[in-house]
Amino acid sequence: MPKKPEDVVLASVMKEQLQSGETRRKIFVTLEKELKRPVATFFTSFKYPVMLENEDADILEGILQKTDLSDGLALVISSPGGDGVAAERVINICRHYSNTGEYWAIVPSKAKSAATMICFGASKLIMGGTSELGPVDPQVVMQRGDGEFAWFSAYNIVKSYDNLFKRAVSDKKGNLEPYLQQLERYDEREIEELRSALSLAEDIATRSLSTGLMQKRKLDQIKKSLEIFLTPEISKTHGRPVFAKEAISRKFEITMPDVRQTLWNLVYELYIRTNNFVSTVACKCVETKDHSFHAKPPPPKIKGKQS
Repeated sequence: MPKKPEDVVLASVMKEQLQSGETRRKIFVTLEKELKRPVATFFTSFKYPVMLENEDADILEGILQKTDLSDGLALVISSPGGDGVAAERVINICRHYSNTGEYWAIVPSKAKSAATMICFGASKLIMGGTSELGPVDPQVVMQRGDGEFAWFSAYNIVKSYDNLFKRAVSDKKGNLEPYLQQLERYDEREIEELRSALSLAEDIATRSLSTGLMQKRKLDQIKKSLEIFLTPEISKTHGRPVFAKEAISRKFEITMPDVRQTLWNLVYELYIRTNNFVSTVACKCVETKDHSFHAKPPPPKIKGKQS
């Protein structure tokens, strides 16, 4: 029995309201023609409290398994970051499923922290003039003096511990009491864990670049270029953006299309639509023109007591 006209319209309206994958399919098709390779999006929300994690890598793998990647892969990425090991898995998945053994990364707006690492593993990085990468040094949640919890730089915690210890050892007057009181606030086992986390972040970033974006560079050159991403003394804060021109000045090879060209207009429209989707209906989205996965936002925290 054929559908009534009102049923067809209602179904169309519902798809638009829920921002289903079909509402973005035409952009995928046109963008793939421009890039001459398949396109996948990998978005985690900047609005909801979610992070890039191992489950996201599993989702991406499931979708890429169903996608013809004979001509390679272009990954459009937008994420505040998360687990560095998960980022390493994403890199391996993209390379493994792409028939060319490599992938391109496209950053329409922000790919921070662990998402920046995914960009490091690409053979080509496409950014706009306002697109952002970010530092990849580990952050940890700790309790402040007022009892509230906040994010702290692992690098700064280790550095403050080392500096305090050195001052205690070098104090010629032998007045160790003030130093011991401050050192009591640190757990040496935790400091060693933070050292390991710092070493891991540097190792993932270095390996990703040496086999991806900077595979033709020497190791010492790669480490020099990475300083802005690993050292808070340069970036000053973990959330500070590293724009394309700043990265280029540090020997990163980045393609910057004219923002008025068709290519970037398509990338930007796909970003706006998908970013709105993961800011309202969903909190994560991994998608191709034929397949789409999204995760619902976490339930809001209820304050106060219910009567």
